[in-house]
Order: sequence, then C-alpha cells, then structure tokens
Amino acid sequence: MRPSRNSAPLLAGLACTLAAASSAPAEETIRPGYWEARDRVLSPLQEDKTDRICIAAKDVARFMTCYINHHYSCECPEQSYSGGQIHYRGVCTDAKGRQVSIVGAGTYTPDTLRLTADVTFKLGGLPITGRVATDAHRIADVCPADSVRNHTGG
Repeated sequence: MRPSRNSAPLLAGLACTLAAASSAPAEETIRPGYWEARDRVLSPLQEDKTDRICIAAKDVARFMTCYINHHYSCECPEQSYSGGQIHYRGVCTDAKGRQVSIVGAGTYTPDTLRLTADVTFKLGGLPITGRVATDAHRIADVCPADSVRNHTGG
C-alpha cells in the first residue's frame, strides 16, 4: 500500500519528531564538584551534621541512587532518577551484616540534591523506624586540595 498525498505531512511530522527524539540530550544529573551536604536524622533521635565533600565525575551516579554512607553497601532494585525526581527502595547492609530497609524520594538539579528517606532497622531484636534527610548544594566547580574526595574517603 502506497502512502497517499494526504499522509505526507503526517510522515514528515513523524520524521521530525523521531529526529528530535534521537538528538535529545542525555538525562541531566547532579554535576561533579565541591558540595556542601546537610544530613539530618529526623527520628527516632535527632542529629544534624554538615559536611563538605568532593564528588568526582565517576561518583555522580552513586549519589543519584540509593546510598546511605560509606559504612553501608546498598541494593535497591527499585530506583530511578529522571526529570528532577529521585525514587528508590531497597536494603543497605553494614560490615557486620546489620540491615536497614530504606525507601526514599527527592528532587535534584545540576547544583542541588534534596532527599528524604524512611528507614527501618532492628535494635535488640525490636524494629525501629526513622526518617533521614539530606539537603545538598554545589559550592564550587573545583575541589580544594585538602577536601574529602567523597563519602568513601577515597
């Protein structure tokens, strides 16, 4: 079946749409550089800590996914970041095998990252739930020579 003359504008429009989609930029993430991060434990106890860290280009993806800190390795089969939104669900385990269930969500731009997560862990066999939050912003393109390279200390 040959396309009719009436379908020519539709086919031309479809071709332009496909060309635009194939040349669309990759999904934007946070940018590498020197960051200041305020990490807060909101419950069950309260703690507030601010760190300045260097995030290298190779580490950006790790900071965009389920990650607690360098004491835990995390497996989050449900995680996504797109359009300025982050969502994840999984389990993080420390070196002693203690597990923390984590469900988090937040927003990001190239220069900001805001996350809130609900966590559940066991203490003395009793389940404890809590909430943690991170509010971070990029403060420089280049990290000072004496800065911490990232949360892993590397």
